[in-house]
Amino acid sequence: MKELLTLNKLIYKYKGRIFLGALFIILANIIQVYSIRFVGKAINFIDNSFNNQQDNTDFNQLLLYGGLVILLPILSGIMVFLQRQTIIVASRYIEFDLKNDIFWHYQELDQTFYKKNRTGDLMNRISEDVGYVRQYLGPGIMYPINLVTLSIILIIEMLLIDRTLTLYTLAPLPILSIVIYFISSRINRKSREVQEEQSNLSSYVQDIFSGIRVVKSFNKEESIRSAYAIEAKNYKAKALSLANIQAFFFPMVLTIIGLSQILILYAGGNQYIEGNITDIGTLGQFFMYLNMLIWPFVSLGYISMVVQRAEASMKRINEFLSAQPLVKNIGNIQRKIEGEIEFNNVSFVYENTGIKALNRINLHILAGSTVAILGRTGSGKTTLAELIPRLYDPTEGDVKIDGIPLRDYELNSIRTQIGFVIQEAFLFSEKVKDNISFAVDDSNDALVQKYAKIADVHENIENFQEGYETKVGERGVTLSGGQKQRISIARALIKEPKILIFDDSLSAVDTTTEENIIKNIQENSKSKTTIVITHRISSAKHADKIIVLENGTIIQEGSHDELLLQQGEYKKLYEIQLQEDDSN
Repeated sequence: MKELLTLNKLIYKYKGRIFLGALFIILANIIQVYSIRFVGKAINFIDNSFNNQQDNTDFNQLLLYGGLVILLPILSGIMVFLQRQTIIVASRYIEFDLKNDIFWHYQELDQTFYKKNRTGDLMNRISEDVGYVRQYLGPGIMYPINLVTLSIILIIEMLLIDRTLTLYTLAPLPILSIVIYFISSRINRKSREVQEEQSNLSSYVQDIFSGIRVVKSFNKEESIRSAYAIEAKNYKAKALSLANIQAFFFPMVLTIIGLSQILILYAGGNQYIEGNITDIGTLGQFFMYLNMLIWPFVSLGYISMVVQRAEASMKRINEFLSAQPLVKNIGNIQRKIEGEIEFNNVSFVYENTGIKALNRINLHILAGSTVAILGRTGSGKTTLAELIPRLYDPTEGDVKIDGIPLRDYELNSIRTQIGFVIQEAFLFSEKVKDNISFAVDDSNDALVQKYAKIADVHENIENFQEGYETKVGERGVTLSGGQKQRISIARALIKEPKILIFDDSLSAVDTTTEENIIKNIQENSKSKTTIVITHRISSAKHADKIIVLENGTIIQEGSHDELLLQQGEYKKLYEIQLQEDDSN
């Protein structure tokens, strides 16, 4: 239960509703139990009238009993409705708060976390696991309160009527408690296995749907179907194993309850024959009292399952909620930046792989200048770029903007002033205009179109059937690679940042389009610091400074003309691309 203790703060937040719900439960049970008295009195009245053979029986008394037997359960039903409107509604509020807490925590976590965890598993914890916790907070609270209060009220009522019958009625119930104790531990273990397997299945399906174009292009539908069938069978086997235990539990409970009824009939019948019980209505009352106890005790199995499953789910949720971002917002400086960037002996090692991506980088980028970064795949270009908006913190050394260490800036403030077009263009499953305006809170069609023109994608969008209202599909699946890249560029430009970073974001467009975009960006970003990561000399040659990386180290630095005078990697790359252009 220790995992569920983390919910106490949320339960405390809605303590008023829960307390009121508990009060309604107590009132409902008092009314329900009290109404049984009049059933017994009505039975005794009918029995006495029949035995005495009275013709002038006062049926007004019988009508009073009958009226109370009808009206009191209705009043009890109203109390049950109110208890659900308080406790169950409170559980929905807590579910809402918990999902928000998890969602916001997900956004605070850094990229390393997302590289370690699968998207399907993340989704499962915020949906399925929170759903199981919500059941604990609703029925898991309501049913135990109902069981305890109803049992106390009933036992007191039965003891006042007949102690011997009470003992016979309650005798099998300790056996029921022992059965519940032993079975609940198995339910707990099986519940954890089912939830883990469901996460595996969700992650697998999410991966396949995300990469459906790859699946189809390689004609792997059959093998994927077979692999899915294996995952589904594993889940089915564990789910059925859990269902078998639950299926065994409920008949066991009903058997024990049935044994109690036999004992009441036997003991009560003997006492009636011997004359110790003179009213037949008393036996009827005890049978009704026992029937009232059936559901609360049967619900013990459900409560046990709900609690065990909620604990397993909350443990999985707490694993993520306890995860701390490696990049923490510890600074408080909020100011407009000029865009000067410094790398001082910066090294970086990826925690999840141990790969050293950068090694003692020293780099000075003037505010308002354009810097191009070239290098082979794996040379550290993207890593260097990701350190600027502080997506990662360097393992060694320091990154500064305007002479101030990045850690001293308030994180949201610095990222708001940096536009980053990532290497793999990502679009949301929304309209084109919504994807472009994503980076700003207030935008209009004219502003969206302005930056679409700068990114040289306006004409393409105008030719779409619904123009800027066109939905791009999941991850922009309906668009070409070049269109996605240019829309991503427009999204970065519209926020008018002081630092612009393009991470190989022109690789999917032709040379002519590339030159148009670069020209437009230069004309509209004269006061902005621009960093262009590329493999193309054509994208780099107009930069104020060109950096060449190899194995995380700067091996060349200078302008296009300066680097051509050197016998180095840049000149080799220039000659190779020049030959390729001539051959084309």
